[in-house]
Amino acid sequence: MLILPAIDLYGGKAVRLLHGDYDRMTVYSDDPVQVARDFMACGAAHIHIVDLEGARTGETPHLDLIRRIAACGLEAEVGGGIRSEETAARYIEAGVARVILGTAAVTDPALLARLTAKYGARIAVSVDVRDGYAAIRGWTQQSALTCDALCARLQEAGVETVICTDISRDGAMRGANRDLYAQLTARYRMRFIASGGVSSIEDVAALCATGLYGAIVGKAYYTGAIDLARAIEVAA
Repeated sequence: MLILPAIDLYGGKAVRLLHGDYDRMTVYSDDPVQVARDFMACGAAHIHIVDLEGARTGETPHLDLIRRIAACGLEAEVGGGIRSEETAARYIEAGVARVILGTAAVTDPALLARLTAKYGARIAVSVDVRDGYAAIRGWTQQSALTCDALCARLQEAGVETVICTDISRDGAMRGANRDLYAQLTARYRMRFIASGGVSSIEDVAALCATGLYGAIVGKAYYTGAIDLARAIEVAA
């Protein structure tokens, strides 16, 4: 299982939100590029990046910063506001290995089909779950699609990788929703990456046992609850 340490960007800084709430933001570093280098020093080969401002606006305010993070040598995946072919192309041209559609995968299935046809495995989808339903627009709105209905649609569309976040666990240090990820892995052919609540080495080991493709480590790294080097070792 891959471990993907996370950087959430807002105002050029590395931050974390609690339950996706922009009013409950903690700034962890003024230098996200150095944070990425620290990940590498721990043995990380991958990184998960979210542009929180982009998630709200659909623009790319951190494109240059993301380009510099990707240039560090980590295999980067980026989400947050990717709602057009132009935006996806911009990130791929900036050196990003995989771009993540969230809102657009729900509201614009035709865009998802075009991007998947053009870029294949370089297109992933974020399924952000609140009370069993997919949330959109930076988690500020709830869609009419259940998690299962959306996953079934994505598999039919040829999506290979899904980043699934249990919003109730995100940033809360309550542990990952292991049952959710075990069910998804058993039910679908897609590769799932767990996000939200991964807060201990025990979480990492349990998620690895479900056959997950990857797990994102965010707040637990910044608070010291998870030793990144140890997490990578356990997941391997």
